[in-house]
Amino acid sequence: MDKLVHGEKGTKMMLLGNEAIVRGALEAGIGFSAAYPGTPSSEISDTFSRIAKDAGIHFEYSVNEKVAMETVAAVAASGVRAMTQMKHVGLNVAADAFMTSVYTGTRAGLVVVTADDPSMHSSQNEQDNRIYSKISGVPMLEPSSPNEAKEMARKAFEISEELELPILLRTTTRVSHVRGVVEFRERKEPRTKGHFEKAPFRFVTIPSVARKQHKILLEKEEKARKMADESEFNRIIGDGKIGFLTSGAAFNYLMEAVEDLHIDYKILKLGFTHPFPSGLFRDFIKNLEMLIVVEELEPYLEEYAYVYSRQDRPDLPIYGKYTGHFPRLYEYDPDVVERSISSVLGMEYRDPRPERSEIALPDRPPALCPGCPHRSTYYAVRKVFMKDKDKVVYPTDIGCYTLGIQPPYEIADYLLCMGSSIGSSNGFSEVTDQLPIAFIGDSTFFHSGVAGLINAVYNQKRLIYVILDNSTTAMTGHQPNPGMGKNGMGDIAPVVSIEDVVKGCGVKWVRTVDSYNLPELEKAFKEAAENDGVSVIISKHPCALLESAAKKKAGTFHTYRIDQDKCIHCHVCSKHLACPAIYISDEGLDIIDEKQCTGCGVCAAVCPAKAISEVK
Repeated sequence: MDKLVHGEKGTKMMLLGNEAIVRGALEAGIGFSAAYPGTPSSEISDTFSRIAKDAGIHFEYSVNEKVAMETVAAVAASGVRAMTQMKHVGLNVAADAFMTSVYTGTRAGLVVVTADDPSMHSSQNEQDNRIYSKISGVPMLEPSSPNEAKEMARKAFEISEELELPILLRTTTRVSHVRGVVEFRERKEPRTKGHFEKAPFRFVTIPSVARKQHKILLEKEEKARKMADESEFNRIIGDGKIGFLTSGAAFNYLMEAVEDLHIDYKILKLGFTHPFPSGLFRDFIKNLEMLIVVEELEPYLEEYAYVYSRQDRPDLPIYGKYTGHFPRLYEYDPDVVERSISSVLGMEYRDPRPERSEIALPDRPPALCPGCPHRSTYYAVRKVFMKDKDKVVYPTDIGCYTLGIQPPYEIADYLLCMGSSIGSSNGFSEVTDQLPIAFIGDSTFFHSGVAGLINAVYNQKRLIYVILDNSTTAMTGHQPNPGMGKNGMGDIAPVVSIEDVVKGCGVKWVRTVDSYNLPELEKAFKEAAENDGVSVIISKHPCALLESAAKKKAGTFHTYRIDQDKCIHCHVCSKHLACPAIYISDEGLDIIDEKQCTGCGVCAAVCPAKAISEVK
């Protein structure tokens, strides 16, 4: 029995913010969740997948966030409480369905978790998804700790049903991935089956219906504003003359800063941040001498502060991003907040960190794992196209293989978003004389890589589409996808053949090659380069981490070793293949670290001196 599921009221556990959200959903009686994994939200889905059967609920991995949003919207419209969770850019994918689900509203509680990523630890942009609450009109909750995350997830379902609206639960990386004490409440019995009562003039958003529903939405938003004014998640701390407006992770840094600076403060800490609690705010600022807004990324709260302070306190000085005292870039920390407040108050800021050494530390960029099948694919591509590198362009995609940008491969020229490799290749094919060679992973192909392929076939493009099939969603934690034969509940599922999908899109030239078979890979790339249309190469081999673990468990694992008597010190294995398990010793010798080696054997295949052999 999982304690996260069966822990009784009063139980306390150290949980990640993401795990706490799952517990909050369980306490609310959630019956269904669907998602596409994306860091920093992935642990929510991983936890649901792990505990779903034990909890008596249903969880599924969707092919993308839009499908997940459409699925949970239908579930909630049928009377079953539902949640979907995604990283910030995932909401871009889901936005079409999300924006209209606000017009139709919901019958059972519907919660959409968006996990923002300030500083872009694992993302291609730093957008602030609070703006989605403003443009959609949905209420938004923002936790600053795991316990708050649990409480807000639980309460979000109640608010959703009271307003008959989806609720946006917005976290950031530091809230999603921090651990803290979470106290449990009683868990409601989940309802997993419902019935959809037909109401076409609510749920079928033709223009005449949408016009009526938009008016209803605005009325709901005013009701939600009153709820925000009275919400338990919005509170005032202190009674000083220097006021602070804050939310989310920034609140934690602010509390450290005001204590360190010995400020007589008054803080309005918001957790129910949209609609903006204008009544509470106007009461808060009545006797302040100044207002300092502390928030990460965009001046979201700051804009509201300017709007609502001008009604009662037009003379109130407001400091934040617009005055240049706080940065709009990257996530905050206690030092950033303390330094910024000091600049507002004219106080001397003393950096508490010890003086840094002038010695420049080497960069340690992320790298493909030892034995990664993507590495051998990139090696083959370089070997075939290196002489004509200016005649090809390499659009890439979101996944482990994006690391192909690193030397020595340098096989990544253009990247926008999930699925953009094939989409952008359509453009490169048409207006340049360069041959687009697009790269995409199996999970990303299912997510958003099919439509661009159909477009390429339909518009008769000339390009090579390389689908890197490692039989998992590796980058976010090895979640299943439609090509694996396993679903989010851990059950056996039908395998969707990538090759069949490709052929079904109308592609005539398709090759499936083992990623470790370098001669066949090179042959496939050479033949594809001669083809005058769309060519698809499926480079297929399981993720090295999963395969080596399986071999160790089965007792069939082996590594490789370099015979120094045969080695000619060409460094092909260490510098050109660049496997992290191979290093150059102080004596200039190539050495295989057998603790890192996964036994893929690609190094033996590339060694011109045949100096690398298997060690049982």
